[in-house]
Amino acid sequence: MEKKKVLFITHEMAPYIETGVISEIMTKLPKKVQDKGNEIRILMPRFGTINERKHKLHEVIRLSGMNIVVNDEDYPLILKVASYPGMRMQVYFLDNDEFFHRKFLFHDETGQPFEDNIHRMVFFSKAAMETVRKFGWPPDIVHASGWMSALIPFYVKKVYHDDPIFTHAKVVYTIDNPTLEDTFDESFFEIAAINGIDPDELSAYRQGDKISLHQGAIHYSDAIIKAQDPLKDELEALVKNSGLPVMTHKGMEDEQIEEYLHFYDSILEEEKIEEH
Repeated sequence: MEKKKVLFITHEMAPYIETGVISEIMTKLPKKVQDKGNEIRILMPRFGTINERKHKLHEVIRLSGMNIVVNDEDYPLILKVASYPGMRMQVYFLDNDEFFHRKFLFHDETGQPFEDNIHRMVFFSKAAMETVRKFGWPPDIVHASGWMSALIPFYVKKVYHDDPIFTHAKVVYTIDNPTLEDTFDESFFEIAAINGIDPDELSAYRQGDKISLHQGAIHYSDAIIKAQDPLKDELEALVKNSGLPVMTHKGMEDEQIEEYLHFYDSILEEEKIEEH
């Protein structure tokens, strides 16, 4: 198959952050994709629980210094990189003191979700898009994994679609059960509407009077990977009704990783799915 460029956007990857199945996928899949001669980039947040000294993170000066606007406020983006242990593979970490220098991921020490989780999600998603633009590296596939990356499909297909970096990118979304959307309020639509987008454009993320991150992500994706089988009933229904190509994660042995590679190839071989 023709060599491709695959962008991985995730909030977790071992050994840095391990909370679920997505970490397992993101730990082994990028290496296999790269080993097949493809180009990859991996982006994730630099959460405060990640030990910079232990994992040998260092700042990429030439790519740092951007300001990311979220809800009309400027937040500096610091880009760091580390070589993955024992592999010839790099991981890029998107950092900001206000959003990520905490001892916990998404909840405080009492178990309460952070009040600014929406802002953190939007900052990470927009910072990921702007970082790839700064790379000058047009991906063939953007593989977004988990709820914190649920805005990536919308940003690729609607906000940055006319940017040559993303115009031809196919979007794969890994759906997993956990999400924090029940703690989000209506401000989500205003905050997520970056770059002058009308908040109404995010209507796919609305399910009745609730927010559905997975529903919106599926709406703007070209294919879906189920991290769990089965998912919750309402998520199974979303996947089934989407009409998109679907792959179910069954493990990360060599044979199963090969299935991922064939899945990528089949997506690229298909005609571009018409936008809804």
